[in-house]
Amino acid sequence: MTAKGDLLYAWTTDDTLREKAETGGAVSALLKYALESGTVDAVFAVRKGADVYDAVPTLITDPAEIGGAAGSLHCGTLLLPKQMRRCLLAVEPDMKVAAVLKGCDVKAMYEMAKRNQINLDNVIMIGLNCGGTIRPETARIIVREKLGLDPDDVVKEEIDKGKFIVITKDGEHKGISIDELEEGAENLLGDEGLGRRSNCRRCKIKIPRQADLACGNWGVIGDKAGNATFVEIGSEKGANLVNGAVNAGALATEAPPEKGIAIRGKVENAMLKLGDAWRERYFGALGEGKERLQTIMEETSRCIKCYSCIENCPVCYCQDCSTKQDYFVEPGKVPPPFMFHLIRFTHISDSCVNCGQCEELCPVEISNSVFMHALQVDLEELFGFHPGEDMTPPVLALVDEKAERKRLDATGSDQIFDIFTKS
Repeated sequence: MTAKGDLLYAWTTDDTLREKAETGGAVSALLKYALESGTVDAVFAVRKGADVYDAVPTLITDPAEIGGAAGSLHCGTLLLPKQMRRCLLAVEPDMKVAAVLKGCDVKAMYEMAKRNQINLDNVIMIGLNCGGTIRPETARIIVREKLGLDPDDVVKEEIDKGKFIVITKDGEHKGISIDELEEGAENLLGDEGLGRRSNCRRCKIKIPRQADLACGNWGVIGDKAGNATFVEIGSEKGANLVNGAVNAGALATEAPPEKGIAIRGKVENAMLKLGDAWRERYFGALGEGKERLQTIMEETSRCIKCYSCIENCPVCYCQDCSTKQDYFVEPGKVPPPFMFHLIRFTHISDSCVNCGQCEELCPVEISNSVFMHALQVDLEELFGFHPGEDMTPPVLALVDEKAERKRLDATGSDQIFDIFTKS
């Protein structure tokens, strides 16, 4: 029997499923078992759309369709939690779901749960190790200009051992160093060269241990390399899922060798150090104090107030957005007054999960995620609050907006939590 904190190699016992899945098919086996056993009502994951550059959210209720889920697509830049909330849980709030998530997805799940947008009791979070994602259009440029291949011939991609690797329909393998791609960056607030998205470069949640299960291929060695998944049990819920699948004969497991554990640790540590280096570069490019403020004001002066950053941020949840109140932000002005962005910074800065959606989906390519992430890290250093790791309340208030406005009108006080009240 496994328990929270255990490490193991796992693989599916279903030969048909193994043929469709990757690294032994452990995740697919767990998802299929979760549906078959009634542990969950549905699986929310991604699948390949038109090609490997097209990640599509998918809802699966039939266990036979699990083999069609894609696992991880490194050229897919989706953030699943808000889509799951908007498309599924808003209609069926009590539905039990198994969700396949990257590190930033998992962090977003926790921050949304704190804001009563998701009930984590009804969700099994299966986290995937993540070395980063690459924009679809960027990936096509890399394949065409750096690898000399037709992007439409690529049927599989991977980020592994520091390389972006593709396989064509003719079976040709080609790869290029991520470092080589990313060292081409000329301007960290503009032309960032090729390679991973800026938020992925700065990310330090490579193994999402705050998920119920953290799964990946790092540290799988010997005859199990490519044929098993390295699984870390993150919760009792995750342990119960694994134990149930093993007891049902759907999953096989064994203890990983010490060498495999060490290799996994080395890969993670190397990525964490790289994340620190990129943070230093990005945040350093912003400057300090008035210089940083001036940089942000200049960059955001291109804003067309399309609200894409707000609509896609997992931390934005207010029904009546303050940026749409004319007593805060004068309507009809483009670019909007800087107050528009100050409101965003105030509401989000302590809880930014560095998912990058505010930057990824900005039509005028403002480096929103850099600004927000820099503020979040500053607050993290000041107060020790780490967003998206557990259900600890954030530094700023977590309240129902309408109730809070009523309280403010009645009392004139902006003190949300009376920390000095004696019990």
